[in-house]
Amino acid sequence: MPKKRKYISQKNDHKLQEIGRLILRFMNENSTKIYNYKQIAEGIDYKNPRQRELVIQALHKLQAAERIKETEKGKYIVNLNIKGTLTGIIDFNQSGNAYVNVEGLEDDIFIHSKNVKDALQGDKVLIVTYTYKGKKLEGSVLEVLERTRTEFVGTLQVVSHKDFGFVVCDKKTINTDIFIPKGNFGGANDGDKVVVKMTEWKPGDKNPQGEIIQVLGAPGEHETEIHSILAEYGLPYQFPEEVERDADKIDRSINDEEVAKRWDMRGITTFTIDPKDAKDFDDALSIRKLENGNWEIGVHIADVSHYVVPGTILDDEAYQRATSVYLVDRVVPMLPEVLSNDVCSLRPNEDKYTFSAVFELDDDANIKKQWFGRTVIHSDRRFTYEEAQERIETKQGDLQEEINVLDRLAKIMRAERIRKGAITFDRSEVRFNLDENNEPVGVYFKISKDSNHLIEEFMLLANKKVSEFISLNKKGDVTQNTFIYRVHDDPDPAKLESLRDFVSTFGYKMDLANSKKVAESLNKLLHDVKGKGEENMIETLAMRSMSKAVYSTEPIGHYGLGFDFYTHFTSPIRRYPDLIAHRLLQHYLDGGKSPNKAELEEKAKHCSSMERLAADAERDSIKFMQVKFMEKHLGETFTGVISGVAEFGFWVEIPENGAEGLIKLRDLVDDSYSYDAKTHAVYGMRHGKRYQLGDQIQIKVVKANLIQKQLDFKVVE
Repeated sequence: MPKKRKYISQKNDHKLQEIGRLILRFMNENSTKIYNYKQIAEGIDYKNPRQRELVIQALHKLQAAERIKETEKGKYIVNLNIKGTLTGIIDFNQSGNAYVNVEGLEDDIFIHSKNVKDALQGDKVLIVTYTYKGKKLEGSVLEVLERTRTEFVGTLQVVSHKDFGFVVCDKKTINTDIFIPKGNFGGANDGDKVVVKMTEWKPGDKNPQGEIIQVLGAPGEHETEIHSILAEYGLPYQFPEEVERDADKIDRSINDEEVAKRWDMRGITTFTIDPKDAKDFDDALSIRKLENGNWEIGVHIADVSHYVVPGTILDDEAYQRATSVYLVDRVVPMLPEVLSNDVCSLRPNEDKYTFSAVFELDDDANIKKQWFGRTVIHSDRRFTYEEAQERIETKQGDLQEEINVLDRLAKIMRAERIRKGAITFDRSEVRFNLDENNEPVGVYFKISKDSNHLIEEFMLLANKKVSEFISLNKKGDVTQNTFIYRVHDDPDPAKLESLRDFVSTFGYKMDLANSKKVAESLNKLLHDVKGKGEENMIETLAMRSMSKAVYSTEPIGHYGLGFDFYTHFTSPIRRYPDLIAHRLLQHYLDGGKSPNKAELEEKAKHCSSMERLAADAERDSIKFMQVKFMEKHLGETFTGVISGVAEFGFWVEIPENGAEGLIKLRDLVDDSYSYDAKTHAVYGMRHGKRYQLGDQIQIKVVKANLIQKQLDFKVVE
């Protein structure tokens, strides 16, 4: 009998722990709010008298464990000051170990794989910290406070002769397989690539349980893998029907009543310059010579805010997406095609509504006047970058005179930007020639030329001047007007020092005395490595030493561009922050008061987050296509450059096609190799052979894994 009582007691204790977890999860949604037990019971859906009694017992246990505090009788708040506990975001590496990034702490907290509990990549977690064997601070996960996601991409493995299976996920985003009961297969078969939704993870269970909500297809197939990338990052590749219907209803006409409210610039020479495969043209330039000899340059941006109105399902969908996603073989647009490629696209020989920044410049590119507002334009010509470049180089062809004036002014502005501290990262981007089945038949690099720089300079000018117009008054004092900025913080000094020490081994010098010297040093370094074997590697390291640019309501400036105030205004078809900037500019032009800052900051964070996801998805699609391209070259030998070094191996990039493969240290059988983080190298312990970042080596392609998007190389002696 005593054994029976003990069993019941343990079972009850287990139940109270589970309720305690639910309570903490609910209370952590608003960790500064005070709740009574009824609100807590309601919040976790424990409503009948027996359940409420259990809630009271669980609250007593949490209070005894100092997880919550009683502010007054019967009222509770999360105890954020428990000794040795911290809250942060968990980030897993491939080994299953993790680090927790805690705001305000310089170093991340290491969490061994056995102490990660039920945390998944990106979750907000509560950890307890301790010093292990007197060394660095470590931690263990106590509680998952907030799940970052519950849907994952993986491959279904059905357990033979059983009525269940497991989904094995592709990435480090989930460090365990998901158990799938037979009834939750959702029509998937063994070996299918699927999207799985995690439905529960009971305390004590090794695996979470889930259900398959979408079958993507056979692993390795082109469409399956591209849809997998989108699903992995939660990026939708179709619009809901009601959003498409809403877009189809838009009035596309250019009517006299609306034109009367705008500056009619349809009679001025106007054209677009875009990539040859572009379908959405969201910016155009106009140019005319004024009687005083100065140039009037109009930067015209598609007036998306005229069509996409706050509070509509079209706007809600655009905000959720926040950006268009550019994969190797397709674009997943922020706006339905009827808007992005038709209504808002500044196509030639069509009247279009635009939002414009118009500048009067003298021959030395000094701004004499500026004007911002809504316009109507008529584009006379659509140029590709190649066609515009031809006019710059040959001084021949239609509109060559206008293009060459813009090119000359752009070069003056660019030189001035660099003089004032802008950093010129001009990295070539890998592109693929695809056949009709989207198979890669060739690789080339997109390199910026004068025509690209021309467009870039006028877009930078518009972005900068719109931002300054809202942020500064006529005397040059800061206005405190709420606005959405594109900000880029100063580089991390420790990373800059590492970069300086590393490039010194190649004979390059850097001066880190102040911001201006850093910018000058970086520009000189990027110029000096051009065409050298170490160019790509040093450019990559220099990029890594930079902070990430994000959206914010705090105008901390843009380090890379050398601007005190900067925004994104020029691409509202494909970026939601630009749409916000348009609305705010019009609001201030109409004499409106500064809106709520906290609300806008939340939107800025969401847009930054979606931008990161889109960039990761784009990178994955490039990796997939590179692996697909290299499948045809299995067994072949190439000259490569070591592009990355880690404890378990090093990566080698093939310069002619940008493909990167891994060489595992365990496959180097001539010696036992050790990793040196300071010199970005691995050393043979017996013979002293060294493989260092930037070294040129011969490799053979031995494996191309489409599902993992990974190439394996072997060193050829």
